[in-house]
Amino acid sequence: MTGTLPTRAAGSFAAALLLAAGLGALQTLAYVHTAWWPLPVVAMAALLVLLQRVAQRAWHRGALLGWAYGVGWLAAGVWWLFISMHRYGAIPAPLAAAAVLALAAALSLYAAAAAALFVRWRRGGAWDVLLWAALWLLAELARGLVLTGFPWLALGYSQVDAPLAALAPWVGVYGVGAVAAGLAAALAAALASSRASTPESARAAAGLQSARLWPALAGGVLLGALALLPVPSFTRPTGELSVTLLQPNVKQDEKFATEHLPRTLAWVAAQLLSSTSDLSISPETAVPLLPSQLAELVPGLWPMLRQHFAAPGRAALVGVPLGDFEAGYTNSVLGLSAQLAPAVGTEPYRYDKSHLVPFGEFVPTGFRWFTEMMNIPLGDFSRGVANPPSMPVQGQRVAPNICYEDLFGEELARRFIDAASAPTVLANISNIGWFGNTEAVPQHLNISRLRTLEFQVPMVRATNTGATAAVDHRGRVLAQLPPHAQAVLQARVQGREGVTPFAWWAARWGLWPLGLAAVAGLLLAAWLGARVPGAKRVRGRRSSPGP
Repeated sequence: MTGTLPTRAAGSFAAALLLAAGLGALQTLAYVHTAWWPLPVVAMAALLVLLQRVAQRAWHRGALLGWAYGVGWLAAGVWWLFISMHRYGAIPAPLAAAAVLALAAALSLYAAAAAALFVRWRRGGAWDVLLWAALWLLAELARGLVLTGFPWLALGYSQVDAPLAALAPWVGVYGVGAVAAGLAAALAAALASSRASTPESARAAAGLQSARLWPALAGGVLLGALALLPVPSFTRPTGELSVTLLQPNVKQDEKFATEHLPRTLAWVAAQLLSSTSDLSISPETAVPLLPSQLAELVPGLWPMLRQHFAAPGRAALVGVPLGDFEAGYTNSVLGLSAQLAPAVGTEPYRYDKSHLVPFGEFVPTGFRWFTEMMNIPLGDFSRGVANPPSMPVQGQRVAPNICYEDLFGEELARRFIDAASAPTVLANISNIGWFGNTEAVPQHLNISRLRTLEFQVPMVRATNTGATAAVDHRGRVLAQLPPHAQAVLQARVQGREGVTPFAWWAARWGLWPLGLAAVAGLLLAAWLGARVPGAKRVRGRRSSPGP
């Protein structure tokens, strides 16, 4: 009979691991259906209850539960990477699936570390709220920075339509995520039962019961206040722009095929040459040829575009690769307008992508073998400058960014260090056709929406397959094309000038203030937790046998 106890305990822990993975996967729904913003908070609270009741003081169990939660969360949230590798890269399905799982498993080590330390350091009182919020903040900062960073599905993005979104212009997406994690910990503390097994532990637990409730009450008050109070306006209107946004909807396996290029280029050229908007924007590599190659395939196209946008009141941003073998190549945007008054033979405005995509735009050291397995036109692009100038358009300063560069708000913030030259409109040009008709499209739109909340300036998005949209400075979608349709979006956007608190401090110090705040939170939680009477004894109790 005694030999069955470890087996039952092991089975229970395996079930807890599956539950943790399911909770992580479940919360990804809120990154698309943003009205479900409470879901990640509830799912994380359930994870913390698991950590308290299953892991208890065993930090290695906590690490495994946190890791399972992260794997379920990231694998369910970025499973669409499988499409780019298998459908377009011709990697066998099992290997592509294994690659996605390996990525999720590696990135979940940060969540595992946070959970392990929480189990090791928690005291069983309300100060665990501060402890978990600080640990989660450090975990997300690490995931967003280490090895160029992969902050997709950061917790704050699930809160773009939540009351916590009001904090974005103050603390950015990571700060919003830390507060959401704190709310989850407060909910978990309120739900935790004492389950005391002795009179002594019962008295100690009773002493902690009130301390468990007040963080949840405080969190409710915070949500109510953020929902009811107006968000301060740190920026002010500075004129309107009419914009034309192109969505060619070119299938990814046809984008670079020579038999399809003439039709694609003809459509893009026709839309640009017929546009009379203040600003026309094509997607990333809408012209998938170097200018010298384009001159051979469609002679006279660039001169025609320059002549058209030399007319007063017209400007364009066109996605195109630039460079040569000797100097290197860049994923770039060329700007055309009379305001820039280009000399003959010179490029009027140029933006080169700075934050490159691993495996897509540069090959990490030691992974050349993996990229050579994919039948994808990959390249080692050169990086652009970190703080490029904006493009002047009708009194506005338009700041382009390419594809997933808009995940890195701390990098976009560098452009706001000088208020006089700070962007008044952000422009994202993307091609996520690599990922098919999947959740990647609305997820990326909500990432852009969060950026507009951080900086309180609008963003226009021109994409190959979606989501092509105009978003105002409050994160509201003003107009949007249906994804996976060839169409053109006409919209008007209100430029905004000024600098939010987040833009001010992130422009100068990056994410260091948040990192220091997380460390200070850990120290404060340790000091306050040590002052809770009886907390250590309750924390050390075991309620069930286990290996």
